[in-house]
Amino acid sequence: MPLGTGDPKTFTFARREARIPMEVGVRIAGARVPEEPETTFTENVSSRGARVWSTQRWKINDHLMIATLPGSFRAEARVAYCESVRGSGYAVGLEFMNAVGTWVVADCLGN
Repeated sequence: MPLGTGDPKTFTFARREARIPMEVGVRIAGARVPEEPETTFTENVSSRGARVWSTQRWKINDHLMIATLPGSFRAEARVAYCESVRGSGYAVGLEFMNAVGTWVVADCLGN
């Protein structure tokens, strides 16, 4: 099975920054194919990305649009991984690109 489609992550590199456990309401949708947005939440966040819950299975390198609810942040994001969570949908690792507005981590740091 390809990396990111259900098997546990086996990354051997260290993250550039720590993730902060935080639930933030977000809306996600495919960036390239118009579709109905999904309202969901994050599990953890950093200034560069987030882990979100989704009912949809995404492919590695898919591009999504993400926006905070409420708030000013929105970004195109790249899917870094998508893990099946038994009975709960999918945990999706997103890397932010082309961000606009203030992300929650900047708010927490007072920036």
